Amino acid sequence: MYDATLIISFYNRIDYLELVLVGLEIQTFKNFEVIIADDGSNENVIKRLKSLINTYPFEIKHIWQEDSGFRKNKILNRAIVESSSDYLIFIDGDCVPHSEFVREHYDNREVKTCLTGRRVNLSSKITHALTPEKIKNKYLESFNLKLLIDSIVGNTIDYEKGFYVKSEFLRKLLNHKKRGLLGCNFSIHKSDILSVNGFDERYEAPSIGEDTDLQFRLELNGVKIKSLNNIAIQYHLYHKLQERKVDNLKLFEIVKQSKVAFTLYGIKKQSNF
Repeated sequence: MYDATLIISFYNRIDYLELVLVGLEIQTFKNFEVIIADDGSNENVIKRLKSLINTYPFEIKHIWQEDSGFRKNKILNRAIVESSSDYLIFIDGDCVPHSEFVREHYDNREVKTCLTGRRVNLSSKITHALTPEKIKNKYLESFNLKLLIDSIVGNTIDYEKGFYVKSEFLRKLLNHKKRGLLGCNFSIHKSDILSVNGFDERYEAPSIGEDTDLQFRLELNGVKIKSLNNIAIQYHLYHKLQERKVDNLKLFEIVKQSKVAFTLYGIKKQSNF
């Protein structure tokens, strides 16, 4: 039995996913499984992924759905159902975890609590200079002059969010303010996310809506959001932003007005009621 399940949302960027998986190789916490929630990657990518899966020292399940546009929430719901542990950690396939990432999420878990960390947004220059060997050698975690300079005169953003803090006093100080759920960096008991029927699958465009929706419904159901700023750290690999659409925000306004925690468009569909 695994203590935790890492659910990685993924689409086509196998080069980025390899760096993420190397980041999982060097975790101090080892008793986890990985589910790659694939929103329609192409045949060549799947072939490459299948050849990689058995090269890592942890179990990896690959679940796939046909490419019919952005349906991240749908494949994440499938991953929740297929997970074999009671604690779920959600990350994206372009976010390299700090070596203490899984341990911090697991050790800080609480019932009726969703934990959310933050990430450093790496520039194109830093991203394209990364290799699996650098990740294994904790290139991003140690004091990195190139990264610091790039955050000052280049395009790396939120460099300060990469400082891993051990002091309990500083942890409390840095996390006294409430922060919103970040979809690429959060964890929750499986029972708590099932209690709101998982993700709302009507969100079919990349935007802020799908994360905000989940947080809103969790809080309606008595689940609090707790920040792990400078504790559960990720390094976001650079890519161009996808087009943001207003449809998600319109849908979220409807959800807010309904004030219903359990979505009818989640894991259990309306026909099952």
